[in-house]
Amino acid sequence: MVHEENGVTRMMQGDKLFRVVEPNCFEIGVRLEDMEKTEVDVQVISTVPVMFSYWAKPEDCLDLSKMLNDDIANSVKQNPKKFIGLGTIPMQAPDLAIEELRRCMNELNLAGIQIGTNVNEWNLDAPELFPIFEEAERLGAAVFIHPWDMMGQDKMPDYWLPWLVGMPAETARAACCLIFGGVLERLPNLKVCFAHGGGSFPATIGRIEHGFNVRPDLCAIRNNVNPRNYLGKIWVDSLVHDLEALKYLIKLMGEDRVMLGSDYPFPLGEHHPGKLIEETEEFSEELKEKLLSLNCLQFLGIKDKQFYLTNE
Repeated sequence: MVHEENGVTRMMQGDKLFRVVEPNCFEIGVRLEDMEKTEVDVQVISTVPVMFSYWAKPEDCLDLSKMLNDDIANSVKQNPKKFIGLGTIPMQAPDLAIEELRRCMNELNLAGIQIGTNVNEWNLDAPELFPIFEEAERLGAAVFIHPWDMMGQDKMPDYWLPWLVGMPAETARAACCLIFGGVLERLPNLKVCFAHGGGSFPATIGRIEHGFNVRPDLCAIRNNVNPRNYLGKIWVDSLVHDLEALKYLIKLMGEDRVMLGSDYPFPLGEHHPGKLIEETEEFSEELKEKLLSLNCLQFLGIKDKQFYLTNE
């Protein structure tokens, strides 16, 4: 992290620039000002995905995860009606990941964890990762899945394609692995939410189901349940930047399984979170309330919803 005098910070990967970020990425005061300007009452905060650091030595990743999680938990503690926290864990070392997951839930009072769409050479159906999901289900932890380390990045050097094409594909890969790998079937109470409207998964569910039906020898080798059966059981966020896509998403996933996504504070986010939902006249007030708050609170396992809904 290279801090410049003009207030911006350069995030470096070795000697290569990854991204330039503004103070709102990590300064709570600036973030609270932005929230007030855009009429956001409560944020669910988590680390920037590149900070997952699954490539690092397990003990180093655990150390970094603890620092990040302590900081998130402290931000929540200082602003309990403004923030809800999700932790990060060293997924490349399942034993350490479970240890930190338990600390997130039992000591830091976070609502769950954010994880990547893959872990180095493992897809999310890897047997090594199953105990983490099993413990997340046992603890009632929400699991927010965000694309990172996009496949084929080296073949997409131009036009920001890893973010525009790679991220949606990454998310579809993660969803298919959890479904076809039997993780969601074996853990029916596991709460997972896929970022960016589920990526390309919702738009390709017909193709995915057709593949399952015509080539069960390839698709149904670990789980013989139709992938369409999991619609309505998993969550997605609303960040699709298109009204027709959002309406399709709600119809496909169910109006109880879509929650507001902002991608704040990055350029691909909705710069006034919730504006698309709020300005759509054909959405009932009941549906808007679900999309803007209630579905997220349900996903996070928040029992005292009024604590956040009466934000005074």
